Amino acid sequence: MLFPALWAWAPNRVTAAAVSMGYFLAASRGLPQGVASFFGTSVWAGSLLWVGASLAFVLVQTVLWTPDPGMTRALRFLLATGLMAVPPFGIVGWAQPATAAGVLFPGWGWWGLAATMISLAMLTMAWGHLVGILLASVWLWSAANWEPPVAPPAWTGMEMTKGARLGRDASIEQHRELIRLVLQAVGVANAHVVVLPENALGIWTPTVEHLWRDTLEGRDLMVIAGAMTVDRGGYDSVVMGITADGGHVIYRARMPVPVAMWQPWRWITDEPGGARAHFFANPTVEFGGNRLVPLICYEQLILWPVLESMLYQPDLLVGISNAWWAGNSSIPGIQRANLQAWARLFDRPLVISVNM
Repeated sequence: MLFPALWAWAPNRVTAAAVSMGYFLAASRGLPQGVASFFGTSVWAGSLLWVGASLAFVLVQTVLWTPDPGMTRALRFLLATGLMAVPPFGIVGWAQPATAAGVLFPGWGWWGLAATMISLAMLTMAWGHLVGILLASVWLWSAANWEPPVAPPAWTGMEMTKGARLGRDASIEQHRELIRLVLQAVGVANAHVVVLPENALGIWTPTVEHLWRDTLEGRDLMVIAGAMTVDRGGYDSVVMGITADGGHVIYRARMPVPVAMWQPWRWITDEPGGARAHFFANPTVEFGGNRLVPLICYEQLILWPVLESMLYQPDLLVGISNAWWAGNSSIPGIQRANLQAWARLFDRPLVISVNM
């Protein structure tokens, strides 16, 4: 949350641009190595994408910077934050200072978010240092009393270390191994609902559905798992809800990973392929008598998916990711911290399932 103060103290627009780029690049420092691992390229290619992704944030912050102190500067910062929270700029709107609301004001909900935004604006004003001292005090109090969000009773999220094989190995043996792990988790955690990572089931087919339905037959057990549904135009990154009655799509990703999955230039060239982005669709879903907020991987790093979902008063948050490509970077830790912060802000249970 110190970023708005540094942005406001910049003596000119060029310095404001440099401060903005430094903040964004530091917050997304895991991207070069992650991109190199995902695409099998050099770190230099990842660095190019890293710098390119920062340009939207830098552009917005630089254009809206003003040398005029006071309310004008504060309102401009709030406008910049708003633009980076929603599409199109919000598509790469990582590292939002507003995420700190869950750390500073746990349980306050929308009032906590409002207090955070007002504090951010006040940090850009002449007496921002006093606000900074107050926020530091609130942070110390929160740190001393911090309790991470927990999963609801009878729910468990699987933590896996299957690397790039998960989701890419479509063999029956792989599905049987997942089934064995699910049944093992049920025995250990006494769970009624088991959550599997992003794309754990690979491409969803009638054969896969038949296998899982037969496994759950006669069991008081439900499975929530990431998968893909494919057609001629491309594919959807989805969350499946599976019971003894079968499986169905309960959620379609609102924002798949840009470039790696979501490739909008394919629409211009009329070329099939790539993941679809259902920007404001299915903010909450009903499954097993609960209203859920599923957040798939990249959606855990940006603002509008979780805030849109919280308008509908969900019962819990479910975060799934397949982060094998980012295992040695800061990205998985940032995803987990974001999920915990939002869950604590709105006082909701949280289930996380990750593959590394």
